[in-house]
Amino acid sequence: MQLNITFRQFGSSDSLKEYAREKVERVNRLLDRAGEAHVVLSLERHLHHADITIHSGAWVLRGREKSDDMYASIDLAMDKIERQLRRYRDKLKSHHGKEKVHHRQDLVKVRHDVFEVHEPEETAEASAPAAQTPVAESGVARLVRTTHLAIQSLSVDDAVMQMNLMNNDFYVFQNQQSQALSIVYRRKEGGFGLIEPHLPDAPVAATGT
Repeated sequence: MQLNITFRQFGSSDSLKEYAREKVERVNRLLDRAGEAHVVLSLERHLHHADITIHSGAWVLRGREKSDDMYASIDLAMDKIERQLRRYRDKLKSHHGKEKVHHRQDLVKVRHDVFEVHEPEETAEASAPAAQTPVAESGVARLVRTTHLAIQSLSVDDAVMQMNLMNNDFYVFQNQQSQALSIVYRRKEGGFGLIEPHLPDAPVAATGT
């Protein structure tokens, strides 16, 4: 397996590299078609983030976690990947040899931007009478993360499986049945939902008799 490890917002560590490598290679032994893995370790607001992605054929497994300790974050992220791998291991094997081979450059890609909004902190002036205080500015949105998603042609069941393998709350795909760009998402009440475009039926042209 080809493994890439990236450090962001803090210096590279040989001990962390070796620890992440051992964890990923342990999961690699459970996969029939492990291709490459990418580990991103970053420090944000005093929290240690671990983002681990493993490719197995056309499938992608992903775990993301954060904690006060980078070793613990790696453990938690890998635990997520291992849980989904054990859940779908038999189904992944059944897809071996049946999946279509996609060239990544030929896949349609969409961009997913994640923003967070910081509301202005309340100050002593803000608690003064309205006539004596200026109007508070609205919250400012800051781009947190951008992800480029390659769109695959899948059945709805396979799209749900891929969503779970990536530990995501949604997944964008091309519905094999309708050929439409669709989204499956996790519902708070349990289960999942499906969103896809619906075009109204074209009006029937009147014909003379």
